[in-house]
Amino acid sequence: MSQLAGKKILILATHGFEQSELDVPHAELKKAGATVEIVSPEAGEIKGWKDKDWGTPVKVDRSLDQVKADDYDAIVLPGGQMNPDTLRGNDKALALIKAFYDGGKVVAAVCHGPWLLIDTGIAKGRKLTSWPSIRQDLVNAGAQWEDREVVNDKGIVTSRKPDDLKAFVTKIIEEVQEGRHQRQAA
Repeated sequence: MSQLAGKKILILATHGFEQSELDVPHAELKKAGATVEIVSPEAGEIKGWKDKDWGTPVKVDRSLDQVKADDYDAIVLPGGQMNPDTLRGNDKALALIKAFYDGGKVVAAVCHGPWLLIDTGIAKGRKLTSWPSIRQDLVNAGAQWEDREVVNDKGIVTSRKPDDLKAFVTKIIEEVQEGRHQRQAA
């Protein structure tokens, strides 16, 4: 039996996501048996960022307006600079992330993705990691920043960079298997 059979995971992204930080979790979580949907404020396709240029377009399964946290077990927030910076200005995206958190569901963010944990109030009082350049942003928001490939704080899973994706996905799988997490409201 698959590790995540019957589980549903949402990947929230927009244009400028770090290509590997969407592609690898998408493929590996599906391989583990989960249904994985890419959700974006835009319909159609979104384009990633790879190295120093635009990456490969990815099909959007559902628009942000078509989803609610109750229908999923986890949310994954890829990084890249543009993607989370754009999403942090979208109230519907922030409300969706917050609903996952408030529901005790897994919230996973990599690279610059933890910026979204600042704007939702989730970062305060949490152990987190990220791409080094946003470390001070997280510390200023009240997080305890750690320089490790993956950090888990009651189902809030964070990772630093593409090189850490194997550990990131492994921890997401473990946390989804564990189920809902008890934590205080952000």
